[in-house]
Amino acid sequence: MLMSFAPRRVWPAIATAALVTVGATASLGGCDRSPAEKTEPDQVEAPKVATPQVTEESCEAYAQALCEVAGTESGTCQSFKSLQDVLAPAACAAGLGNMEHSKAAIEKLGATCKELVAKLCSDLGDDTKTCGLVREQTPNFPPDRCQEMLAQYDTVLDDLKAMEAKNKPLDEAQQKSILAGDPPTFGPADAKVTLVEFSDFQCPYCSKAANVVTQVRDKYGDKVRFVFRQFPLPFHTEAHAASQAALAAHAQGKFWEYHDLLFANQSALKGEDLEKYAKQVGLNVATFNKAMSDKTYGEAVDGDLSMGKSVAVSGTPTVFINGARVSNPTSFETVAAEIDKILGS
Repeated sequence: MLMSFAPRRVWPAIATAALVTVGATASLGGCDRSPAEKTEPDQVEAPKVATPQVTEESCEAYAQALCEVAGTESGTCQSFKSLQDVLAPAACAAGLGNMEHSKAAIEKLGATCKELVAKLCSDLGDDTKTCGLVREQTPNFPPDRCQEMLAQYDTVLDDLKAMEAKNKPLDEAQQKSILAGDPPTFGPADAKVTLVEFSDFQCPYCSKAANVVTQVRDKYGDKVRFVFRQFPLPFHTEAHAASQAALAAHAQGKFWEYHDLLFANQSALKGEDLEKYAKQVGLNVATFNKAMSDKTYGEAVDGDLSMGKSVAVSGTPTVFINGARVSNPTSFETVAAEIDKILGS
């Protein structure tokens, strides 16, 4: 739920408040006031605020000052930056002269988001990964988004609890289950580090993860074991057949060569393409074609799908390192950092 609440590009209340203040300040002087409007001697005038000198850089300076208070990634900062080029320098200079008002308004606007963070982390646990995500992302939300989430608090909390459950490492039984059988693999069975990937040959992000796998094999060699699991998503109409073809290649000892061809040609995964790749990697094409026509490996693919769902895999690529889910499996730096932690490098 939280991830779907990306900050929207809106005109925040702070900018409106600032311009209202600017307008009020700018109208205090000039020749547009009638004698009847002049201040009588017994009236008390509002304290005058010194207005910084008006320059071409006034709006840039005002935006910088607001962003220092609100945070550079906040909706307030980003919205004001998008408008600074169309504001009058005199208005921005007046705003700079009223920064204490702006600071107070920003703090008031941020109170709702602070309340949301405090409630969520209290219920999730301060030391959880999901609480860390909440603390990282919520300051970027506009205040009305935080108010919406507080109004739907129970739903938001349930979704985040489900997310936290996914973040928990697999238990010993679950780790054994995703290693069972005869999946495509490389590296020794007793390696200190074991990676298990659930992947879809039609998924573009899985192609990026495949490049990471190559880098892992090149860097770590026999220090790691890598296991590939099929997880063709239902809306990728050619992915299931591609997975069956990959397992047919695996049966002939050519999985990784075939794996690389499939990811290099994701836009061409029809039956004739799969047969062409079988010829390219040197498979017995008659045996391959019979396996495809008989759907010999259909149940094996479905078995991997069920296995993935049992450990809360819902999308691809999903990678586990010694049972812990990797946050960004398409980044070699992220994967390597996790491996190095285990190896003690």
